Amino acid sequence: MTKKLNLLMFSGEYDKAMAGLILANAARDIEVEVTMFFAFWGLFLVRDPEKMTLEDKSLYEKLMDVMTPKGPQQLPLSHMNFSGLGRLMLEEMMEDKGAPKLIHFLKGARKKKIKFYACKLSLEIMGFKPEELLPEVEIMDASSYLKDALESDMQLFI
Repeated sequence: MTKKLNLLMFSGEYDKAMAGLILANAARDIEVEVTMFFAFWGLFLVRDPEKMTLEDKSLYEKLMDVMTPKGPQQLPLSHMNFSGLGRLMLEEMMEDKGAPKLIHFLKGARKKKIKFYACKLSLEIMGFKPEELLPEVEIMDASSYLKDALESDMQLFI
């Protein structure tokens, strides 16, 4: 019998995204099916900085693009961020211990075919276009997400 893990990624912070991706990758390593649903601030993790555009966006949507992280490499820490210095310090500490960075866990998740879904309403509210996301990300509404979550053995909110 196949086990299934469902992660709702709501946070747009480096350390929380790291925790979610570590769990997702570890679950795939033990042959657990994994779904990650990105909503609101969690969408920053799956934004492709190379594909971002201000074209056909309202003033608020343009401000959201300009004022928020441009993908996983720019996510702040949830505590002790210190204008990005805290994240750099954490990354250096991780490197000293031989631990992979967030981007490596994201690449691993993509390679392991973890299912990535973006919340349709969150995308619309924040003014992000589907084509601005990583190519693996599919759009899903809340009802479809809930059906997937209810079929899972474990659901986590990060």
